[in-house]
Amino acid sequence: MADEKKKKGIVAEFKEFIARGNVIDMAVGVIMGGAFTPIVNSLVNDIVMPGIGLVVGKMNFADLKIVLQEGVAAVEADEAAGIAAVEAIPEVAICYGNFIQVLLNFVIVAFCVFLLIKGINKLKKKKEEKPAAPPAPSKEEVLLTEIRDLLKEQNGK
Repeated sequence: MADEKKKKGIVAEFKEFIARGNVIDMAVGVIMGGAFTPIVNSLVNDIVMPGIGLVVGKMNFADLKIVLQEGVAAVEADEAAGIAAVEAIPEVAICYGNFIQVLLNFVIVAFCVFLLIKGINKLKKKKEEKPAAPPAPSKEEVLLTEIRDLLKEQNGK
């Protein structure tokens, strides 16, 4: 019986947790971030990097690498020519051009998030700066205040 109450309590608590605005906001943010990533990738890969490559010397950044070991193509055996079969050996390289593109993607996404947060903070600050000014007292309130002050003066003497 106590276990049933715990389960119901946990389920109810979980429902309350999910229904909170922060969790829903976070879920929307994750979904939007997932949708935003291909846009940034396309911006960097298709627009920014070709321009930078052209300025730097007509190079494709994706092709930039430091080759540590050259690759060897496979060779089929040819007994008539006396050639033995050779297995292909893949190239071993540090592809730093791709890293530069990914780094640029990160910088663009980080800058967009920065601008978004800056805008949200600016809106919050504007809301906080507008304190609700008390309304000006009506004519009746002013008159009643004067009467009260006069009565205080007469009773104080």
